[in-house]
Amino acid sequence: MAMQTEYPATEPRRTEVEALPGPTLLEFGSPWCGHCRRAQPLIAQAFAEHPGVRHIKVADASGRRLGRSFDVKLWPTLVFLKDGKEAARVVRPVDPGEITQGLARIDPQA
Repeated sequence: MAMQTEYPATEPRRTEVEALPGPTLLEFGSPWCGHCRRAQPLIAQAFAEHPGVRHIKVADASGRRLGRSFDVKLWPTLVFLKDGKEAARVVRPVDPGEITQGLARIDPQA
């Protein structure tokens, strides 16, 4: 699995996300968000150590259901899932260590 660099046009349903096996990182944000753009190198740096983690970028906005179901208020919000259950969360990361800690909680290879 690899880190996604683009936001897909559609978002998965909550039931689909909860059914995912293994480690998953949901990244809620927007392509025009400055905080989101600044976080990309941090996310990439942390992801380099965790190639087995599924990465799903979610273009969040008013009325988007998945972000509301995860109570996302600020971008980027990183939700770390293990077998579909939230294990950690980082909001507006400023240090790759924050992301690495979240990945370590879900990735058995860490």
